[in-house]
Amino acid sequence: MTAPTDRFQLRNPWHFLALGFGSGLAPKAPGTFGTLAAIPVYLLLAPLPLWAYLLAVVAVCVAGVWICDIAARDVGVHDHPAIVWDEIAGYLITMIAVPLGLVWVVAGFVLFRFFDILKPWPIRWLDRHVHGGLGIMVDDILAGVFALVVLHALVWLVG
Repeated sequence: MTAPTDRFQLRNPWHFLALGFGSGLAPKAPGTFGTLAAIPVYLLLAPLPLWAYLLAVVAVCVAGVWICDIAARDVGVHDHPAIVWDEIAGYLITMIAVPLGLVWVVAGFVLFRFFDILKPWPIRWLDRHVHGGLGIMVDDILAGVFALVVLHALVWLVG
């Protein structure tokens, strides 16, 4: 019997993206490694004007619904832990209009992982009740929004 992880094909562009460029194949804490893979993506997008950054984040989120749905269907497992495109989207949301700097990159990482792992209401409810690609994406999108609010409060307090 083939393990679901063995069914992912990095040569398949849908799988490559869903797996966070391969980071989701980490044997332990794939969500954390997926979020780490989001940092270079953020650093590439951060210099863009806010409108362009927001457009890129929306594109990542909308495309993620299809990317995650295709990968999950291909391996036959809904929200397989190796699918981490949703972590990339969530981290990019966390970092909207945050000042560029190592302290904020790390704070955003920690806050996003906190909300993604803890899944406070309504994140946990959505995670359990919404299915398909949207179900894979929605909990991380909302975790990103929660982390964004807290991160902006920290920026405001420090600034």
